[in-house]
Amino acid sequence: MAAEAASNASLSDRDLVSQVTSGNGEAFGTIVERHEDRLYNTIYRLLGSADDARDVLQDVFVKAYENLDRFRGGSSLYTWLFRIAVNTSLSHRRKRRWVTMGSGASEDGDPPGRPPLADPAPADPSDGLMAAETERLIQEAIGSLDDEHRVVVVLRDIQHCDYRDIAEILDVPPGTVKSRLHRARLLLRERLKPLLAG
Repeated sequence: MAAEAASNASLSDRDLVSQVTSGNGEAFGTIVERHEDRLYNTIYRLLGSADDARDVLQDVFVKAYENLDRFRGGSSLYTWLFRIAVNTSLSHRRKRRWVTMGSGASEDGDPPGRPPLADPAPADPSDGLMAAETERLIQEAIGSLDDEHRVVVVLRDIQHCDYRDIAEILDVPPGTVKSRLHRARLLLRERLKPLLAG
């Protein structure tokens, strides 16, 4: 079992897909391990909730597993998985917004404990508080963007995807990605003015 996992780790994504579609379930575990951290971070940034992000990540891998035979290799597996993650996240967000509007609860009413943008080790306890407050303000600003602007900011500025991959994930022309990103950055700059001025 361990030897099989080790040999799977050295395979390319395309080879892993072939292994899974040939009946090797262990190979899908390798796909999950390889991509789960970046997918989770993207989903978290789109939803603003660690609990929701974990649930959606699980849904993404279930959908990917169930549809892996439809993956044709025209794009990278990474891009294909990100497309599923973005679509599932946006669908979840729309459903959650509908439910919370009906219940009167706040849309982002999650307990504290969100993962930070970076993982600094502050020497001064007040540095940690400032970092947590900065993180909260940034996440709120990202969360306040509409879906199409939030997605491009998360994919480009947080996940560092290139324009071509983002265009493929969103199924829009690269020029559209660039114009949405420009607009999103302007909106974020406006909303983060107090933070930037400080």
